[in-house]
Amino acid sequence: MTDTSALTDQQPSTLQSGQPQPLGATREEGGTNFAVYAPEATRLELCLLTPGGERCIDLPERTGDVWHGWLPDDHPLSSGVGQGYGYRVHGHHDPDQGVYAQPEVRLLDPYARALSGPEEPVLNEEGHVASLHAPWGLVLDTSAEVTLNDKPQVPWNHTVIYETHVRGLTMTHPDVPGELRGTYAGLACEPVIAYLKDLGITAVELLPVHAHVDDPFLRNKGLHNYWGYSTLSYFAPEPRYSAAARAGRPQDTEAEFRDMVTKLHEAGLEVILDVVYNHTAEGGKGGPLLSWRGLANSTYYWLSQDDLGEYFDFTGTGNSVRMTHRRTVQMVVDSMRHWAALGVDGFRFDLATTLARGELGFDRNSNFLAAVQADPVLSRLKLIAEPWDVGLGGYQVGNFPPPWAEWNDQYRDTVRGFWKGDEGLMSEMGYRLTGSSDIYSAGHRHPQAGVNFITAHDGFTLRDLVSYNDKHNEANGEENRDGHGNNLSWNMGAEGETDDAEILAQRRKQQRNLLATLLISQGVPMLLGGDERGRTKGGNNNTYAQDNELNWYDWENVDEDLLAFTRRLIELRQQHPSFRRERFFSGRREEGDFPHILWLRFDGQEMNDADWQNPQTKSVGLFLHGGEEEGEPQDHLLVLINASHVDLPFNLPSLREQGVALPCSHWSLALDTAQDRTDVKEEVEADQDTNLTARSLKIFVCRVDD
Repeated sequence: MTDTSALTDQQPSTLQSGQPQPLGATREEGGTNFAVYAPEATRLELCLLTPGGERCIDLPERTGDVWHGWLPDDHPLSSGVGQGYGYRVHGHHDPDQGVYAQPEVRLLDPYARALSGPEEPVLNEEGHVASLHAPWGLVLDTSAEVTLNDKPQVPWNHTVIYETHVRGLTMTHPDVPGELRGTYAGLACEPVIAYLKDLGITAVELLPVHAHVDDPFLRNKGLHNYWGYSTLSYFAPEPRYSAAARAGRPQDTEAEFRDMVTKLHEAGLEVILDVVYNHTAEGGKGGPLLSWRGLANSTYYWLSQDDLGEYFDFTGTGNSVRMTHRRTVQMVVDSMRHWAALGVDGFRFDLATTLARGELGFDRNSNFLAAVQADPVLSRLKLIAEPWDVGLGGYQVGNFPPPWAEWNDQYRDTVRGFWKGDEGLMSEMGYRLTGSSDIYSAGHRHPQAGVNFITAHDGFTLRDLVSYNDKHNEANGEENRDGHGNNLSWNMGAEGETDDAEILAQRRKQQRNLLATLLISQGVPMLLGGDERGRTKGGNNNTYAQDNELNWYDWENVDEDLLAFTRRLIELRQQHPSFRRERFFSGRREEGDFPHILWLRFDGQEMNDADWQNPQTKSVGLFLHGGEEEGEPQDHLLVLINASHVDLPFNLPSLREQGVALPCSHWSLALDTAQDRTDVKEEVEADQDTNLTARSLKIFVCRVDD
């Protein structure tokens, strides 16, 4: 047990009263104010890390349920910026009633902005990790706030998201100095930013950077919680991703993160954080006592009303954060405001349904959603929900209110199935290509409400999606029982790596088909980082615990053709506003007006109801009228899709006989997924055919000035 004895005679035994707000350790002129919410405590000690070891002193004042005290800089225990601190709680202890007060355990301040390091493992007699000790929180100086005016503010309809991991992106990058690889500073290196900028993406979405723990069961298998979905602090950046922390300066971790964001902003790139506000690293009953449970268990967590010692678990991780309590909502909103002040442009909320749960289930008017919508800063950021959790009624795709966008898993599954050759998907594919109006048009939402993706961190990479029929997760130590079993994948005739030239050619083409579909669809595209390079994880679709080459980018072996193809696709999307409309297509044709969209059969005629409902329909032409942008007429587009197993002579129509008369007599090929190269030329006159190779896609452009 740590010594928490009284101070020596030479040391003052009391602090000044301080203020109850703001929560956390706040540097002010002449000292530091400490404030922590602990409603069940009868006594609360502030423990300080000093050159002589840990010294604890009572917080002298309580205002409501907040304990607080002021530590002046001239206090013998004060060391100012960088000082380690934590709390010890005294009071009634009855875990069976959901009440925890164990003063022998030093707790982390939920508002700590920097940590002394990762959590500390507690070993049992067999040498296995039995539990965890929280690190020290560190006192930091006030940060300069980044305002909206300092940020790129890329419009939603221009946004292309790149999902990646701070560590994995740079761990093997040859042009990043060794001491910076896998860190915020490494991601901010000029070669990395130049690569992202050259690719054409507009936003980097980072897997969790909140400080997290390596769960005991993973440590005992020699693995790590690489993805980071096991939060230890909602305010502190993960110190393992900090070059400063590696160099012995953990107090500089926040500044390193802020500098990374600044450099990305200077390149015109936004930063979106994947945040895990739905559960914490403390897990269920019997989990480690690290922070929230020891301070305010029944405030921060959903407890079973039938057994207060047990936790409701809507997340599959042992506990769920209770967002019906005003103090919990305050903590999360304060966390978001903190990261926004560091420059962050938006958030992707893991298992967001949990955050919007009320006593009766999902609530579009929940305390949390209302608080974010009413906040003048947060409501203007990019807010992306993963609109499900594992609880009853957890699937809520399409039900989050504006200004929220959502991950659209129906897009993922439809597009995967369609290109795999599944039947009966043509009608649904029409919705997915045009922004999923069947999901998002209600409530005056727009195509940008849907974040489209084919692959994400959770699941196969794009290359593995076309190389494996089955998951291969043996490296995770769970006998391949973990991970999704229904991946809608297709290996083209061989499982995994192969030397068969024909199979490899088909796989490359299928990757191009999926990428092209993603980047010409209405809505917001999200690209899984590394897919543009042909990255593989060897068929492992659940690499959450693999801090190794399975997750680190391979910067030496690159599919250069696929990389060039992806760059060209993003370029086409940004060049042509018809691929990124801000409103859904109406489908109406008013007299004298040309429709913005037409659906065509391969014979050049318009699709009819029978074509849409025919389960054998696997080809379609999509004409997009260019319209105008900023008063300038834009080029018209024709996308031809053939997911069948045979080549098709696709007619590029004029439709004069039907009285529509397309405003184009000459079409130029912009892209063909049947070709490895992006510079293939083809010119086709109206009413003439082009050969559309089996399982391929072509994009034609009609120049308005031709």
